[in-house]
Amino acid sequence: MKIAVVKETKPLERRVALVPESCKKLAQIGYTISIEKGAGEASFYPDNAYREVGCTVESDPKAMLASADLVLKVNSPAIGANRNEVEWMRPETMLLGSLMPLRHLDVVGQLARRKVCAFSTDAIPRITRAQAMDTLSSMANIVGYKGALIAATELSKYFPMFMTAAGTVFPAKVFVIGAAVAGLQAIATARRLGANVMATDVRPEVKEQIESLGAKYVGIELKESASAGGGYAKELSQEDKNRQRELLVEQCATVDVLITTALIGGIFAPKLITEEMVKKMRPGSIIVDLAGEGGGNCELSRPGEAVVAHGIKIITPLNLPSSMATHASLLFSRNLTSFVQTFTKDKNFQLDLSDEIQKNSIITHKGEVVHAPSKKALKPGEG
Repeated sequence: MKIAVVKETKPLERRVALVPESCKKLAQIGYTISIEKGAGEASFYPDNAYREVGCTVESDPKAMLASADLVLKVNSPAIGANRNEVEWMRPETMLLGSLMPLRHLDVVGQLARRKVCAFSTDAIPRITRAQAMDTLSSMANIVGYKGALIAATELSKYFPMFMTAAGTVFPAKVFVIGAAVAGLQAIATARRLGANVMATDVRPEVKEQIESLGAKYVGIELKESASAGGGYAKELSQEDKNRQRELLVEQCATVDVLITTALIGGIFAPKLITEEMVKKMRPGSIIVDLAGEGGGNCELSRPGEAVVAHGIKIITPLNLPSSMATHASLLFSRNLTSFVQTFTKDKNFQLDLSDEIQKNSIITHKGEVVHAPSKKALKPGEG
C-alpha cells in the first residue's frame, strides 16, 4: 500500500506530515512511502534523510497523488487553479490530516464529489485510546508555549521579580483566558518565567489543573454547564455571558499581559474582549490573542497582525506551530503514524467504521459528506 506525502503550500506553513523517523516505522510494517521533493526542507528534514529510510523522493506531486492509496497531510488539500490536490487523487483514495472541515467546507464538498475517503484528526474523539493520535493537543501545546514567550518578549517589563542594586521590580501580572491545552501550557510557561499568573475558564472542572500549575483560578458560577465534552467548551447563555463580561472587565484592568485561548468546540473563537475592556487596561499592556485561527477573542484583533489600540498592543499570531516546525512536524507525524499503525492489518490500512475513532473522524466517504456538523453546515447540493 502506497503512502504519499506532499509539500504543504498554505501560507506560513513550514511543517511536513511525516518525518523520517515515522517513515521508517511505517515502512517496517509494509508501507511504501513517496515524499514530494523539498517537503521537509522548511522543517529541517532534508530529502536525503527520507531516502536513507527507504522513501522515494518525487518531483511530480500530481503523478504521486494519482498513484497513492493513502495521502497524509498537515492541512486540508490545496484546491487552487494551479494545484488542485483533490482532483489529483483517485476516487477511493484515503486522506488523513488536520482538515478542519468546518473552516474548509469548500474542500469538504470537493472531497465528497471526488469520492475521497477523508479522515480529519481534529475530529478524533478525545478518548484514552486516541490520545497518541491527537494532533490538536500536540499543536496546542506549542501555541500556548510560544504565546507566553511572545508576551514576555513584547512586554516592556520583566516577567519575574528581580531584586537588584537599583531596587526591586515586581513580577508581571498575566491573565490567561481558557484552560484547555494551549491555555494550560501558557500558564505553565508564564509561571516558569516568573510571572504572577491568574486564569479563568467557563468549565469549573479545570480549576484544579490551573492551581496545580501555580496559578490562581478566577471564575464565575454558571447557571448552565459550559462543557461540550472532550475538553471543549460550548457557547454560554446570555445570562452567563453577562456575568463573564463583568469578571473580565475587572481582571483585565489589573494585569500587564492578557493571553486568550478560547474556542467554542475547538473551532470558533468567541468575542470575549471588547474595545471598552481594552480601553480600561493599563498603558503598555499586551494582549496575545491565540485564537486567531478561529477569528480571535478580541474585537480589535486582526488575525496575523499586531496592532496598537488605546495604548495596548494586540498580537494575533497565526500558525504558531509552524514557528517551531522541527518539533511540530515530529509530533504531528507521530500522531498520524499512531493512527495508521492502529488500523493496519496485513500491511494495509483497514477501513472500520464500527470503530469509535474512525466513525467520529471520517468526513467524506463514498461520495457523501458523513461528518454530521459539516453536512449540516453545507448548503444543499454542496456535499
